[in-house]
Amino acid sequence: MKGKDSKPERKNPERSFRTVPLTLMFIVLCGFSFYLGGIYYSEKGKFSPWNVVPEPSAKTAMVPLRMKAIAFPECSKDYQDYTPCTDPKRWWSYGKHRLSHMERHCPARAQRKECLVPPPDGYKIPIRWPKSRDECWYRNVPYDWINNEKSNQNWLRKEGEKFIFPGGGTMFPKGVSAYVDLMQDLIPGMKDGTIRTAIDSGCGVASWGGDLLDRGILTLSLAPRDNHEAQVQFALERGIPAILGIISTQRLPFPANSFDLAHCSRCLIPWTEFGGLYLMEIHRILRPGGFWVLSGPPVNYENRWKGWNTTIEEQKSNFDGLKKLLTSMCFKLYNQKDDIAVWQKASDGAACYDQMKTPGFYPPSASMAPIRTTPGTCPSGRASPSRPAWPQRLLLPPERISLVPGGHAGGFNHDNSKWKERVKHYKALLPALGTEKVRNAMDMNTLYGGFAAALIDSPLWVMNVVSSYGVRSLGAIFDRGLVGTYHDWCEAFSTYPRTYDLLHLDGLFAAESHRCEMKLVMLEMDRILRPGGTWSSGRAPTS
Repeated sequence: MKGKDSKPERKNPERSFRTVPLTLMFIVLCGFSFYLGGIYYSEKGKFSPWNVVPEPSAKTAMVPLRMKAIAFPECSKDYQDYTPCTDPKRWWSYGKHRLSHMERHCPARAQRKECLVPPPDGYKIPIRWPKSRDECWYRNVPYDWINNEKSNQNWLRKEGEKFIFPGGGTMFPKGVSAYVDLMQDLIPGMKDGTIRTAIDSGCGVASWGGDLLDRGILTLSLAPRDNHEAQVQFALERGIPAILGIISTQRLPFPANSFDLAHCSRCLIPWTEFGGLYLMEIHRILRPGGFWVLSGPPVNYENRWKGWNTTIEEQKSNFDGLKKLLTSMCFKLYNQKDDIAVWQKASDGAACYDQMKTPGFYPPSASMAPIRTTPGTCPSGRASPSRPAWPQRLLLPPERISLVPGGHAGGFNHDNSKWKERVKHYKALLPALGTEKVRNAMDMNTLYGGFAAALIDSPLWVMNVVSSYGVRSLGAIFDRGLVGTYHDWCEAFSTYPRTYDLLHLDGLFAAESHRCEMKLVMLEMDRILRPGGTWSSGRAPTS
């Protein structure tokens, strides 16, 4: 198991959490959970499972716990970057039409690996935030292809034992800050709190999302496993929010009307192909009044076409086709300068949205298979309310709370107060919480994102996870200005190994034990938790 961040670094960190049988976690959860706020220290690591059930009354009979011991071997070294549901070793089993082989394809139960994923040789405790935004240990993400291919564009460069991130990109080789400055001039809402949540498709090493953090905009960087080697792992190693994913034949695991802004910087997505299928997905996840930003081909084709191995006529045709398609989807060209073009999704436009719902509006090739993690198929944006500016929207009852069964303003306010008190208790037990030692956190079973909201002033970000089979509250979480995803915990999460410092799982085992094998859930927790990381579960004591 992993230990707290305060644990001194060992010479062989990959061994510091491998030898504790999984049974110990069950014992702690089922036995020591009655001791509110208790912390159990294992032989070679420590983790802090806070209580998960209320303290029993004096009349409660304590039944001796009997459990068969389970121990797992360590996986071989070639599994050090294992992502079970996006495993390149299994791509050959799936067709490559629309790059669908890069989507989530989770292995059958009999094919699941039951071993502990090892870190790379020479792995070190990650560099702390905010320094990590600019550098990380090479041995933690030992990938050379992306360095060799992209260093001339200032994505990153290797210096000694570290990767350095200068803040460049394909469309902003001179620096991401100047690129974002221009974008803010084109979209004033990026400065006044109107825009809070963003998604970056084809994120590279997430320098765009990293720069926006200082500007009060929370960006979820999205990229698949591909020849760019571990884009999402670089992002998370830097402490920047990210998740594995690709716009292909399945909807992304976000509700409709989620993000205030979507961004593509030469992300190589063929936006106009398949009847506009990929733009339909951008339309779905953008809130009404939200913005889509494109830089790269075919924008600014008049000055750029010679470097794109094409003709000016072809690029003009592509740009005209893109504008026509976006207009048909109720977008308008909002602003354009140099390499950046900005479209805004209509905030009302009843006639336009009604046209989108007419039979035959989309060609057959524009079908995108719904996935159970993303409710809602209607392209209309009229149902989504306007949102208060950030940070006011964080604590105001979101309009979509009415779509949550039993959801109401009173319950939302109570949830906020509850988590404010619980986080105080957590910090007493885990002093690292609220410091630079905990940067990437995940709330594995959230309702309204109260845990994340209570930590909003801490130097961390929280991935809010709502069960695919639970209450559909993720829309309300996005309305607050937080980010998250739907997920089925019977499957592996869409991330690389060793990417989170803290896993918070209040009520997860009780909610999912009837569907999922808990030993596999715990193996998954072990995979995504960093060496030296912490997982927590439970309730603070009541007064």
